[in-house]
Amino acid sequence: MSKEKILLIEDDLTYSKIIKNFLEKNEYEVDKTTKIAEAFNMMEKAAYDLVITDYRLPDGTGMEVLESIVNQKKNTRVILITNYSDIRTAVRSMKLGAFEYISKPVNPDELLATVQEALKTTPFRESTEITPPKPKNSSSSRSELSEDNSHYVVGKSPEALQLEQYISLVAPTEMSVVVLGESGTGKEFISKRIHEKSKRNNGPFVAIDCGALSKELAGSELFGHVKGAFTGALDNKTGHFEMANGGTIFLDEIGNLSYEVQIKLLRAIQERTIKKIGGTKDIPIDVRIIVATNEDLSNAAKSGEFREDLYHRLNEFSLKSSPLRERGADLFHYSEIFLQDANESLGKSIKGFSSDVKEIFESYSWPGNLRELKNIIKRAVLLTSDDYIQKEALPVDLLLPENSSSNNSGTKDLKSSFEVQEKAMIIKTLNDVKHNKSKAAKILNIDRKTLYNKIEKYGID
Repeated sequence: MSKEKILLIEDDLTYSKIIKNFLEKNEYEVDKTTKIAEAFNMMEKAAYDLVITDYRLPDGTGMEVLESIVNQKKNTRVILITNYSDIRTAVRSMKLGAFEYISKPVNPDELLATVQEALKTTPFRESTEITPPKPKNSSSSRSELSEDNSHYVVGKSPEALQLEQYISLVAPTEMSVVVLGESGTGKEFISKRIHEKSKRNNGPFVAIDCGALSKELAGSELFGHVKGAFTGALDNKTGHFEMANGGTIFLDEIGNLSYEVQIKLLRAIQERTIKKIGGTKDIPIDVRIIVATNEDLSNAAKSGEFREDLYHRLNEFSLKSSPLRERGADLFHYSEIFLQDANESLGKSIKGFSSDVKEIFESYSWPGNLRELKNIIKRAVLLTSDDYIQKEALPVDLLLPENSSSNNSGTKDLKSSFEVQEKAMIIKTLNDVKHNKSKAAKILNIDRKTLYNKIEKYGID
C-alpha cells in the first residue's frame, strides 16, 4: 500500500526539516519546498493528498496556495500554519476551503491528529454549499455551533437573544437581509437559521463565498453560461441562482463582487430574471437573497466601491452578529458545547475547564471568534489526560499579555513545543507511579537510560 503524499511549504529550513522528519516517522511521504513558485511546479508534476503551508512565505502567502488549489479543484486538502497575529486570515482560509489551520508554536500531537483527520475527509473544492430541500415534516435545523450542524444553539447573552428575536421576525417575510459581523461570528449559520424559519425552508439553501469566486468566472458561477460563451465553455452551465430557485441564496463577502457582476445582480433582483453568460433567453427565478459582509457596505456604497442602488435593494433588513468578546454571557455556554463536540470527536471524556483556563478565556479578545474558540478547545481536549483542561494545554499566545507578541516562529517554536509536552508527560508519569523510574520508563515506552537523560535535561527533581 502506497504512503499518502504530503507537500510541506515552509521557508525556515530547520523547522521544515523537523516537521518533515516527524511526519515521515509516522509513515507519510513528505516533499518540502520554501517557495510558492516551486510548490506550484511540484504540484504540476505530482499528485499530493495534502499540502501543509506556512502563511507567510518569501514569495507570497499560504492563502495564494489555497486559492490556486481551490480554483483548479485539485483533489488536495490544505492545512494552513499561522501565527496568532494572522488568526482572522486563518478563519477566512477555512471558508475558502482549507481543511484546518494550526497556530504556531505547532504541537506535534495536534499536527499529527489534524493530518490524520484531513486525510480521512473528502476534499472541499467548491465555493458553494447546497443544502437540499428538506421533507415537509422535518423539524431539524442547522447548528450555529456544533460540529455536525444538527441543531441550532441560541446564545444566552442579551445580544444573542435579541438576534434570535430579529431572526424570528424577518424569517417569515420575503425581505432581503444583510448580515454584518466579523469573520468567525457565524454569519452563514444565521443565514441558514433565517432560511429554516422561513416559508422557503423546503427549498434549497445555496451558499456562495464571493471571495472565492474569480473575477473572470463569477458571472458564470452565479448565473450560468451557454456552450461556447467563452474559451473553456464546453457545455451549458446552470448557475447558482437557478440552483436556488424556490429557496434561498446566501452571498457571503458580497463586497468582493466586481462592478459588472453587481449590475447583473441588481437586474436579477429587480426583474426576477437572469440571463446566462452568452445567452439571450430570460430565465425567471424565485429566490430570496441573504448577503453577508465584514466590511462597511454603507461606506463602500457612498464611496462608489459598491453600487448604492444595489446596496439599498439588498439592505431591506440588517442583522449584526456580535463578536465573541462582546458576548460575555455566551463564552462558557459555547465552550461547554465545543467541549462536548471535541470529546465526542476525539473519544475523550474531559469534564471541564480549570479556574486558570476560565480566567484566561475571559481575558482573551478572541479575534477569530467562535471558530477560534472551537479550535482551541478541540486542541486542548486532545492534549489533556486529566478530567479538566489546564492552561498548559492552551496555545502559548493565550498565556501571554494581550499587548505582547509571540512571533518567534521557526525551529525554536516546534522544538520547545515538543519539549514542553515531553517534560509535562514525564513529570505526570513519574507522579502517577510515585517516582518508580522503571515503571515510568515502561509506560513512556523508553529505556531507563533515556529516561534518566531526559530527567537530567529538563531538571526534573
